[in-house]
Amino acid sequence: MSRPIRALIDLSALEHNLSVVRRHAPRLRVMAVIKANAYGHGLLRAAEALKSADGFAILELDAAIRLRESGYHQTILLIEGFFSTTELALLEQYQLCTVIHHSEQLEMLPAYRRPGGLDVFLKLNTGMNRLGFTSEQYPAALESLKTNSAVGQITLMTHFACADEPSGGREVAGQLQCFNAATAGWNLPRSLANSAAILRYPETHADWVRPGIMLYGASPFSDIAAGELDLCPVMTVSSRIIAVQNLRSGDGIGYGHIFRADRPMRVGIVAGGYADGYPRHAPIGTPVLVDGRRTRILGRVSMDMLHVDLSGIESAGVGSSVILWGKGMPVDEVAQSAGTISYELLCSIAPRIRIET
Repeated sequence: MSRPIRALIDLSALEHNLSVVRRHAPRLRVMAVIKANAYGHGLLRAAEALKSADGFAILELDAAIRLRESGYHQTILLIEGFFSTTELALLEQYQLCTVIHHSEQLEMLPAYRRPGGLDVFLKLNTGMNRLGFTSEQYPAALESLKTNSAVGQITLMTHFACADEPSGGREVAGQLQCFNAATAGWNLPRSLANSAAILRYPETHADWVRPGIMLYGASPFSDIAAGELDLCPVMTVSSRIIAVQNLRSGDGIGYGHIFRADRPMRVGIVAGGYADGYPRHAPIGTPVLVDGRRTRILGRVSMDMLHVDLSGIESAGVGSSVILWGKGMPVDEVAQSAGTISYELLCSIAPRIRIET
């Protein structure tokens, strides 16, 4: 019998979450972000569920090619752009769209041969200080694109640094002001809003919105739960108890004995550990569901197993179901307890976990 840990992907939840995007940004074009294997959910299965999106944003060139070869005709945007002139031939062959964010990319563009065939998103650095041209460099970069016969549609873009922060309004306003000033007078499509900005800052919506984490049913905010935003979890990671230990007062469990029982208690051993993508640094008390009842992990997470407290869950035993995160146990809550973010947990799902839909 195969190991019981699995990840169930609810494709209807993906469709629902896309409808939430459209509810917040009606009549706008949606660029669904499916980089990193669709945040761990599976590139092609996510694309199928999100096929009504107007475009897909992706990082990896080979993944973009897989999408195109699978019959997706939407805009496919490479959000870090291309890295060499040899890649431009593939952009041309597969009619891919690219972000342009530094001068070296502009210098490589003559290698693209199809007139008017390359649609680009020209990135402005408004304060994220990660990728993009400065406000001073931006006009020359735009002029270079406008005079290049290989370039088709130009979209102006930026990325917000603090839209997900409870007190990020001032930073968002400052970045938006910078963007508007740098692009004033240019009648071109624009793309600014990520998940957090879609939900909290409608003034940033422009022409294209770029939802990422909200599509997968997690909240971009630390102070608002996904359920409050009408977002449904897409990935549910579940397993089963494979052994039960009856502890006496003073008994320790797991590596290092960082937890010792202060009374007689039952502890369940769950098939799931850091080699499956569960965070090793999750502390004692990180929430988990056993047979639908909320409890906590105990001790140190090991490579293939973890311990759960069965106190008060007398019916639980070998074979009992365990939800590590997903339906009934929000991934945001598990991530917060582990001192990380939902993005990391979703993207960390190991290849050895069985994926089901």
